[in-house]
Amino acid sequence: MLDAKYVLENPSLVIKRTALRGIDIELDEFRDLSEERKEYLQKVENLRSKLNKSSKLIGQKKKTGEDAAVLIGEMKILSEGIKSKEEKLREVNKKLNNILLSIPNLPHESVPEGLSTEKNKEIRRFGKRPEFSFKAKPHWEIGESLGILDFKRAAKITGTRFVVYLGAGARLERALINFMLDIHTNEKGYKEVIPPFIANTNSLIGTGNLPKFEEDLFKLRDYDWYLIPTAEVPLTNYYRDEILDAEILPQRFVAYTPCFRSEAGSYGKDIRGLIRQHQFNKVEMMSFVMPEDSYSELEFLASAAEEVLKRLGLHYRVVSLCTGDLGFAGAKTYDLELWMPDRNDYVEISSCTNCEDFQARRSNIRFKREMKSKPEFVHTLNGSGVAVGRTVSAILECFQQEDGSVIIPEELRSYMGNMERITP
Repeated sequence: MLDAKYVLENPSLVIKRTALRGIDIELDEFRDLSEERKEYLQKVENLRSKLNKSSKLIGQKKKTGEDAAVLIGEMKILSEGIKSKEEKLREVNKKLNNILLSIPNLPHESVPEGLSTEKNKEIRRFGKRPEFSFKAKPHWEIGESLGILDFKRAAKITGTRFVVYLGAGARLERALINFMLDIHTNEKGYKEVIPPFIANTNSLIGTGNLPKFEEDLFKLRDYDWYLIPTAEVPLTNYYRDEILDAEILPQRFVAYTPCFRSEAGSYGKDIRGLIRQHQFNKVEMMSFVMPEDSYSELEFLASAAEEVLKRLGLHYRVVSLCTGDLGFAGAKTYDLELWMPDRNDYVEISSCTNCEDFQARRSNIRFKREMKSKPEFVHTLNGSGVAVGRTVSAILECFQQEDGSVIIPEELRSYMGNMERITP
């Protein structure tokens, strides 16, 4: 969330920067509640001061044997007054907090301005688009004809937007996960983590998924638990409510997890294939850094995700998302987009985001530069390293052959028992 003091002192700027996202907010209620909070704090402080004086007088009277009944009655009234004012203060604080939780992060000044994807700015490209001398097929048809993807039986087991991987398909998915983790741990210095795949409400509030995006989540009945939409949630909350030593920063984690999303509002969009599933696998990177290092860390994060795609020989581009396309918690995001032949277009394979101190404030993650220095909020960054199912779909489409087989990228073959291609 944003700093309450910053919002109060810079309302016009907050409104202006939020409007760049296409979101109109008004802060009159926030200002009024802040004044009300200030008044209640003053009243509680005054009542406590009177209570302390009465307490001292009672002690003095008891020492001299005087009757303190009147003062004791006054203390009771003061205590009830404090209790009443503190209850009102809690209500005001809750309202203020709810307003702050509803305001998205402010876009960094370097983010392109615009409200649609057309305003996203392409930064760079790698490789060339694949060309075919035959009619190329979509990845779901390739997977079904090879007997490695089964959408029909998955729908029988669960419902639409699920898939069963079989044989070489299952091995390809597993190979990609290990391949990605090896690059990030052995070469990029990330520490591998296996986190819980279930998170509580506070964890999802910390990352910005709640309360605004509850409809996108799967909640467990009768529990304060949700299936994670991404490993960003458990990884961010690893240090929740902690003060870190600056000497251990940066902290870089990487985790493979399944991800679960309801995909609310996306009915009819990408309903075929692996692009938009309710359950999918992803390797996620997470960084905790000092504020002055977060934008250089964003470049490092994106380069780590790019390395996976380069090694696989997949054509992709990197775009800087415009203000209207940023995620709720993001101050700046680079999207890595893979070329998909059947779509004749790019599809997002990784979002690398600098959240600055937005998530750290919600999760209360701080650090101290020195023993006696005041704690500061860390900056958090996250990025897919990368989405596994979408990578499978790109490999099937980009490396398909006229005879129906699919060439396995050379870097993956050692993970596939030296298999060079998947054949019908």
